[in-house]
Amino acid sequence: MKYTPLPQSEYNTNRKRFTSLLKPGSVAVFNSNDIMPTNADGTMPFRQNNDILYLSGIDQEESILVLFPDFPDPRWREILFLKKTNEHIAIWEGHKFTKEEARELSGVETILWLEDFKSTFNTLMAEAEFVYLNTNEHIRAVVEVETRDARFSEYCRQHYPLHKYERSAPLMHELRAVKSEAEIQQIKKACEITESAFRRVLSVVKPGIMEYEIEAEFAHEFLRNRSRGFAYIPIIAAGANANVLHYIENSAECKDGEIILMDVGAEYGNYNADMTRTIPVNGTFSKRQKDVYNAVLRVMREAMDMLRPGNVIPEYHKEVGKVMESELLGLGLLDKTDIKNQDPLWPAYKKYFMHGTSHHLGLDVHDVGNIYQGMKTGMVFTVEPGIYIREEGFGVRLENNVVVEENGVRDLMGTIPIEAEEIESLMNH
Repeated sequence: MKYTPLPQSEYNTNRKRFTSLLKPGSVAVFNSNDIMPTNADGTMPFRQNNDILYLSGIDQEESILVLFPDFPDPRWREILFLKKTNEHIAIWEGHKFTKEEARELSGVETILWLEDFKSTFNTLMAEAEFVYLNTNEHIRAVVEVETRDARFSEYCRQHYPLHKYERSAPLMHELRAVKSEAEIQQIKKACEITESAFRRVLSVVKPGIMEYEIEAEFAHEFLRNRSRGFAYIPIIAAGANANVLHYIENSAECKDGEIILMDVGAEYGNYNADMTRTIPVNGTFSKRQKDVYNAVLRVMREAMDMLRPGNVIPEYHKEVGKVMESELLGLGLLDKTDIKNQDPLWPAYKKYFMHGTSHHLGLDVHDVGNIYQGMKTGMVFTVEPGIYIREEGFGVRLENNVVVEENGVRDLMGTIPIEAEEIESLMNH
């Protein structure tokens, strides 16, 4: 693997924390993701299921983790099943985990080949009362493709219909939402790679450059720093393209006088950065552009101050909305009448700022975690206000990644240039 994984102690701790939440007499099963097909004999790059990765560190297809903390034989309380390698696989696909390597990385002592799974699982199920199965329960998930976890769930219910089935997802959401310091350092590494790429981009942007050329500069710097690449499909949106929130075409020319909204982040070790910066194509903001830019920056900084333990995301978003309302009044985009006549379910400010300010960040870019529960120290959030002015043909968004701490936040992107004057200075150096 390109990246340096977390230490074995992290995965040992994660499994202990998970199994401590299980009912007595429970077995839990986690499957790796499939390698997804494209066309003919093509495949997409493999991306491990984040739950099995969180619990074991095993970043390889066709892997299964089984946890049964109450099983009478201690050797079978944690078992990793791996794809058995052979000379043919070694020649065509490359190295796969040996049992010794998997043991060293994960801390799981009992490593078996996948061909032993069904007979072993049958023995475990004879002692189990509850079975915890894993599903994707992210509130914004679109689940159309059947996963290995879904197929396994069907297999279990067919072969063991009288067991009691439970959901792992709520437990994993609770655990994964709070990051350890080692996880935060992985995210920090992704942020550092993102910063390196952004500074590279500032030195090459000028009128006439294409959006995809900027994308290529980011990609180059990400890959040369041991990242797999973009944490998500990048947005490089010049001029009016910035008003399309999920613009990913990245095909337009960047013209003199325009500003470019760039929402990009590197991935490192399956952890993600999520940065947005808005820069002038010619190296200098117009007065109007800078006024809007500084308004967004003020909202961002006030929003950061609101990320405190105990705060709840929906209420936090309402408070950020009030700050944004004030800035939009100052910019002349709203007036008192707009606010007086607004629909409380869709306030007037949403004409120019229609998305949320923050989301959980970690192994997923929109990471798991219950948005209706209070924030805790160790949670990592994006902070990303924006103002999108369709009638003026431009938009500004700024986004940093922060860790919630007892008395404020730790800004993981605090060294990435964000002041308008610093960006202008770097672009005109």
